[in-house]
Amino acid sequence: MTLRIILAGLALFGALGCSAYDLPPLNSNHPASPQALSAPQPPASKTLAYSRQDTPAVAFATVQPSAHEGHHSAGDAGGQKTAVGEGKVIAMVPSANQIVVEHGEIKDFMEAMTMGYRAEPPSLLEGLKPGDRVRFTIDVPKKSIIKIEKLN
Repeated sequence: MTLRIILAGLALFGALGCSAYDLPPLNSNHPASPQALSAPQPPASKTLAYSRQDTPAVAFATVQPSAHEGHHSAGDAGGQKTAVGEGKVIAMVPSANQIVVEHGEIKDFMEAMTMGYRAEPPSLLEGLKPGDRVRFTIDVPKKSIIKIEKLN
């Protein structure tokens, strides 16, 4: 008899307890709401840059000749623009012909950052390893490194 009373009480409590609580409606900020905006996209990483889609905020500027020797040059007779920087090799991605360099500011061209660059030709990567200090020349129109000089 006592067991029947307890079971009946639990059944009644369960039925009334669940129906007494109403879920509040979802607002448009709740992720399960159909009116919710899609999740915000994280900002692009400045550490590795493999393609234009990976770094939408990075824009390469036209480099003007500068009085600072070693930082910029006008390029060869074909009108090719280049920029010269110095930094430390962080990693290499030989399968993508890329080198990741942590470099200081390249005056009038790019702020200091860690970035991946395509190396053309790929043979420029031979003999380099993470930790090496390098001076590199960037072909601005191609957005790739065309010359690397080991400093250490």
